Amino acid sequence: MPTTVQASPYGTSVRDFRDQPRVPAFRLDPLLLLATLALIACSLYTIATATTGDIDGSPYYFLTRQSAYFGVGLVLMLIVSRVDYSRFREWKAGIYVAMIASILLVMLAGVSARGSTRSIELGFFSFQASEIGKLLLILALSGFLVDRVRRLGDRDTTSRAVLMAVFPAMLVIAQPDLGSGLVYLAVVTACLFVAGTKWTHFAALAALAGVAIVLVLVAAPAAGVEVLKPYQMDRLTAFLDPTENPREQGYQVNQSLTAIGSGGKTGRGDLATQTKLDFLPEHHTDFVFSVVGEEFGFVGTAIVLSLFALLIWRALRILTMAKNLYGTLLAGGITAMFMFQLFVNVGMTIGIMPITGITLPLVSYGGSSVIVTLLALGLLQSIHAQARDAAFAKGRDLAL
Repeated sequence: MPTTVQASPYGTSVRDFRDQPRVPAFRLDPLLLLATLALIACSLYTIATATTGDIDGSPYYFLTRQSAYFGVGLVLMLIVSRVDYSRFREWKAGIYVAMIASILLVMLAGVSARGSTRSIELGFFSFQASEIGKLLLILALSGFLVDRVRRLGDRDTTSRAVLMAVFPAMLVIAQPDLGSGLVYLAVVTACLFVAGTKWTHFAALAALAGVAIVLVLVAAPAAGVEVLKPYQMDRLTAFLDPTENPREQGYQVNQSLTAIGSGGKTGRGDLATQTKLDFLPEHHTDFVFSVVGEEFGFVGTAIVLSLFALLIWRALRILTMAKNLYGTLLAGGITAMFMFQLFVNVGMTIGIMPITGITLPLVSYGGSSVIVTLLALGLLQSIHAQARDAAFAKGRDLAL
């Protein structure tokens, strides 16, 4: 429709309101919200069926707590979606210090469980600093890269960004929490990639990573120095041949493969013996995807993976429509966090990745994991909402 100009009582011209794009009434990304709520529903249903016999006298113990975590997380997600995410850039130094302080606090005052000190008990809630640290690192690292946007090609910028991630990653691995530490490294790699770092820097980082792996897994043990705990070494190597020692190092992988394989096309339902009889360890946390495979079969796993594909697609879409570089880097770091955790968690349940203790976002049981994931989704929604508002201010409208 051609623009219609009409006289203003104040002597100016105004554009016909019919040519103006309408302000979106619903500022959240509906497809991202749909994927989020659907995965929450899958989590609650899976945990309800898998844990009814785990606590004597409290068949809905885990379901009740998970529901509460989701309730708190959704409220926080909506609050964050209304916040101007660009403000976090100004607080990057304080955010980074808070991340390091929280990790150190857990190491000093945390509760030890199964040889690890990863959390602080707060009554109903167990605070895991390594989980919130993932999101805090993304916020601080993105702000650092934006401030050095004119020097992104410098080796100094890449080195400092990597050190910003490696330092907390080493602290987390020392707890020990190898999985979360690897997520930190995946985040910095993604942020550098989105920022446009030179490929030669990535080649150098890959070479350094290769040397570090050889030192940790080969040279240090040969010299009598244990960088990783013995059980961590067993987990990292057991997936290469889980049948070599099926009762010890390969036990978890073998039970997971048995559970997924027995699910068939539509699952075993209440006859899911690996889950119901507790042959499958950590069936409500690390190996919840195995439960989905056994109880709901190929159909159930396909639905869950399709929902993750929708969530990641929307996250990538938000990355491309962000109104500024800071929003682009935030979306890139959050997307990498989701993709890495998804790939490693599903991979370890089917025997193609080592067991590192990484949970399945929004599906595995856990307060810190659930709340941090929903906070990250709230940031994505904030980036989306402000991109839509910025486009409207310029007289454009962004399609889904």
